[in-house]
Amino acid sequence: MSVRNMTEGRPVRLILSVALPLMLGNIFQQMYTVVDAQIVGSVVGVSALAAVGAADWFNWLFVGLLQGFSIGFAIPMAQTFGANDYAKLRKYTGNALILSILIAVLFTGTAIGLIHPVLDLLNTPESIRPTSVTYLTILFAGLPIVMGYNLLAGVLRSLGDGKSPLYAMIVASLINIVLDLLFVAVLRWGVGGAAAATILAQGCSLLFCLWRLSRIDFIRPSRQDFKPDLPVCSHLVRLSLPVAFQNAVIGVGGMIVQSVANPLGVTFIAGYTATNKLYGLLEIAAVSYGYAISTYTGQNLGARKFDRIRNGVHTAVVMGVLTSMVIAGFMFLFGRSIIGSFISGTPEEVESALKIGWEFLQLMSLSLPILYILYIYRSAQMGMGHTLIPLLSGFAEFIMRTGSALLLPAVIGYAGVFWAEVLAWVGAVCFLIPGYYWALKGAALKNPARGA
Repeated sequence: MSVRNMTEGRPVRLILSVALPLMLGNIFQQMYTVVDAQIVGSVVGVSALAAVGAADWFNWLFVGLLQGFSIGFAIPMAQTFGANDYAKLRKYTGNALILSILIAVLFTGTAIGLIHPVLDLLNTPESIRPTSVTYLTILFAGLPIVMGYNLLAGVLRSLGDGKSPLYAMIVASLINIVLDLLFVAVLRWGVGGAAAATILAQGCSLLFCLWRLSRIDFIRPSRQDFKPDLPVCSHLVRLSLPVAFQNAVIGVGGMIVQSVANPLGVTFIAGYTATNKLYGLLEIAAVSYGYAISTYTGQNLGARKFDRIRNGVHTAVVMGVLTSMVIAGFMFLFGRSIIGSFISGTPEEVESALKIGWEFLQLMSLSLPILYILYIYRSAQMGMGHTLIPLLSGFAEFIMRTGSALLLPAVIGYAGVFWAEVLAWVGAVCFLIPGYYWALKGAALKNPARGA
């Protein structure tokens, strides 16, 4: 088992050492997300793909909440590891596990209870509503597995180990694809089969991460570390609540956009969903750079090496923008064909859905550098334990996304739904860039530097 100290060495090499395995892992994760949609869309049809899409933002809301808590829990772990305080690292790990169990149980019951009223609020077409209910019920029943995986993967990343989450995602993606083919294409279980395949695959990735962590002696908690410690729990919750709430705000904004998109018809929802399934591919490297820079800044904050933080974040921004341009070029070359692989139906349905999806994909691809800058500056602040500005950026996203979705369609037609996403990125970046410099200056004044 390899962990990585990121307080020494060239930032570009260290960031890539964590980001590249994460990119590969995210490629596999997105591969099974894309395969899910492709099998559902091509085997079951346009209506089934629309049913999945109509529920996507609601599902993302709860997954985003759980991911937010996991990200927040990992912040002090990276900082204590960078400071070589292994006793405190174990205490944070044990208490984070207790909090995660409580949060997962609470959110599972809440999510399942909200399915019907939320689908009402989202103006979900009656023709696809029963399918959406089935899909969401199965996914929400698996939220404890989602929480468990994200927590354990976050612990591994906080130690600079990007390879173990990569291996976990490879295992999960292969299992998910096999189960998708079995449940949907062979057994004909529809979207319920696709949802079950996703949860079972994530369960395998959880077990893999647990096994990898069990091999690291210095992080293995003792029974005493699992005893609830009020100051430790309070610190974990204080760091994670703004991140979780930020994701919740983004998720609610997405649901409002979905409520605008759903009345536009099943064909529009199918095209919109096809491109949204590619969203994960567009942001693969952004998420990976974000996790890497969060670990990097957290460890270097623990070591009080602020010049290294500045150099690392600047390096990550350059890398992120260049990567986003490469991905955008790939999408302009092959994106239309990829979208077409999601859709089946009559020639008229396919052509209409393809036109909508391609318009959306072109706009997002052109704007991709903004999204990469957003991830890097937000993650840098989270790594330093500053979650207020990222929270405010979530509100900015919410205002821009919902305001655009509600107002622009009356001016420019359905393309207003597409612009809502891009303008949300712009709104967030306007908070995050100055917020990063403010957070870094405050951290440097608060803690005497040890040198670069």
